[in-house]
Amino acid sequence: MSNEVLLVSKKTLMDMKQHYTPYLKPNTPPGSFFAAKKGAVNITGYNSGKVLFQGADSEKEAANWKSNSSIVPPKKKESSASSLNTPLPKGFSNWSVIGSDEVGTGSYFGPLTVVAAYVDQSQLALLKELGVRDSKEMKDPEIIRVAKDLITFLPHSLLNVMPEKYNTIQPTMTQGKMKAVLHNQALGHVLEKIKPQKPAGILIDQFELPTTYFKHISDQPNQIKETVYFQTKGEGHHLAVAAASIIARYAFLKGLDELTATAGIKIPSGAGSNVDLVAAKLLKQGGITLLRNYAKLHFANTEKAKRISGIS
Repeated sequence: MSNEVLLVSKKTLMDMKQHYTPYLKPNTPPGSFFAAKKGAVNITGYNSGKVLFQGADSEKEAANWKSNSSIVPPKKKESSASSLNTPLPKGFSNWSVIGSDEVGTGSYFGPLTVVAAYVDQSQLALLKELGVRDSKEMKDPEIIRVAKDLITFLPHSLLNVMPEKYNTIQPTMTQGKMKAVLHNQALGHVLEKIKPQKPAGILIDQFELPTTYFKHISDQPNQIKETVYFQTKGEGHHLAVAAASIIARYAFLKGLDELTATAGIKIPSGAGSNVDLVAAKLLKQGGITLLRNYAKLHFANTEKAKRISGIS
């Protein structure tokens, strides 16, 4: 499939979204400002200013905007080593490790929650006894019960970005960068808590390439880089990530409960059609000013809720 990539200003990005209004898709990829399909061409505009044209007529369609943009040369393919999980040393699962994970990135309502937790090797048997494992295999009542135990003795850092703050940050920072910065901050907090002790390793549940992660945190004053490893499904490689995931899920659920209490209606997780209906109710009650306190506004659900509610 042929493709063209342009780099445009924020104003041009907004003009492009307006231009492609009749062709807009209902769902947009993470980090994108709009997504449209015009004929055989798929157009995706990202918050970073990059606009990707894909399809048989992509070059012709992109040419309409080249006077207002710069051309981004094709990226060289990263070596296979850099695109894979970082290899873990032998016996890593038995090390003393700080693990970190996040929850809420795909949910329209509720916070973005990042947790880092330190598990000493002497605590591994206890965590297994408490039922610590992949949180996706656990129902919410069990997650809450186990998390309440873990937070009493595990050194951890919990960063909960509620929607109001999230919506203030997001226009100037992609969700990917936001997650990376939060992971880095949480890891730094835990390292401070366990001083002078040091973990044998740090494991981040991988959500992007390590090279991208380190680029995202390059402007941070305290960059945690020493003995940092990345693994998809990190909870299967060390219980520290599983524990962090459980605590994060618990905090996310508490966040939804707090928003439900404030709104007076049940605030659901996820990004399905039921979410659009709740968002539409909030829009009718108080417009975007109210909705921004509950939802991540850059999700496509916002536009769908506007159509349902009849509020632009």
